[in-house]
Amino acid sequence: MRRPDQQTTTRPTTGPAPETGAAADTPAAAATGAESLSGGTPGPGLPPGVTGPGHPAGTGPAAAPGRPAGDLTTEAVLAPYLRAQAADFLRSLRLHHEHSAPADSGGHDAAAATRALRRAARRISGSLHTFRVALDPLWADQLRTELTWLTGVLAREHAYANRLTRLVEALHQLSGPALPAARGARAAGEGAADAQGRAALGVGAARAGALLERRLTLARTRSHSAALQALGSSRFHAVADAVALLASDVPLAPGPAGRGSEELLEPAERAEQRLLAAVAALPPEDSEPYNEAQDAAWHQARLLLRLHRYAHEVVLGAADPALAAPGHALDLHRDAVEAAGAAAAAARTPRIAPATAYALGVLHADQRHEVEAARAVFRESWPYATVLTAP
Repeated sequence: MRRPDQQTTTRPTTGPAPETGAAADTPAAAATGAESLSGGTPGPGLPPGVTGPGHPAGTGPAAAPGRPAGDLTTEAVLAPYLRAQAADFLRSLRLHHEHSAPADSGGHDAAAATRALRRAARRISGSLHTFRVALDPLWADQLRTELTWLTGVLAREHAYANRLTRLVEALHQLSGPALPAARGARAAGEGAADAQGRAALGVGAARAGALLERRLTLARTRSHSAALQALGSSRFHAVADAVALLASDVPLAPGPAGRGSEELLEPAERAEQRLLAAVAALPPEDSEPYNEAQDAAWHQARLLLRLHRYAHEVVLGAADPALAAPGHALDLHRDAVEAAGAAAAAARTPRIAPATAYALGVLHADQRHEVEAARAVFRESWPYATVLTAP
């Protein structure tokens, strides 16, 4: 049971908010995907022994201006939010049809429309997941499943393009006249070994880049075709019809459920506590960066941060920029993990030259170091004085 003095950032305060700086006056930060976590008391979703952030209640990162708790009903808050996101979805879909063109031909407007389409779909899907209790559960589950499918299909082409750019740029930096100091620092007397290693890397870097370009361009082309096929399928038209209906009518839970403020506050607080618990369970700082089994915990924290962000947008109507840097670090972590996996997969290509395999191995190691760097940035930017540790 919640204590009377317990306060989370997704539960509006009953009195005036404390003066915590200019961050409280930046409602536009909602677009940046940053939310604050507050409260120094243990939350109901934390595992035993985990105490939550190292800030007393009300002294953490500034929360965005919220609404009175009495106004936090499904009809007053959640339904308008879902309708607005549905309208954005339909608007982006119309723009995508107007500017549709192959990405390789410079269809930048179509790419921007696709990103906006994915953005609206993710927010609808995340809100349906978090606030399922306030909505018709069968409808929410079905639409969320279809939106998850759609966002996954639309995201692949963009992901392959970014991965290729990231790997080619990393190869260019690694095969340059000198290795970066963070990766190429050696003890005195090993300069000749460095020069020899750079020479060997330079021989295979061009072929490694060509191999990566062939593999990832092919994957990107296939993903583009799959996205176009999905957008023309009957399955997508059914999703678009469901979103069009959502823009005018939000199916609520039967009976009085979903009408009170607790039906929104409780799920939002659970989303926040799940995020806190996931951060608490992350591997320690001295863990092995090459242990790919630990990547899943970081990916889970990224997904929970996104769900918390959307819940924060629903309940408080805006976002605190305190988690912008940690969220960006988790995005970079995901990109580095996937890039390292692409380099490792390319290195398993049959009958490649040893120099090419060597360059791909160095590239894989470089991206795993980027994984470690992203984790360090996340820990440094996590906006709490006490680092959460699992029991």
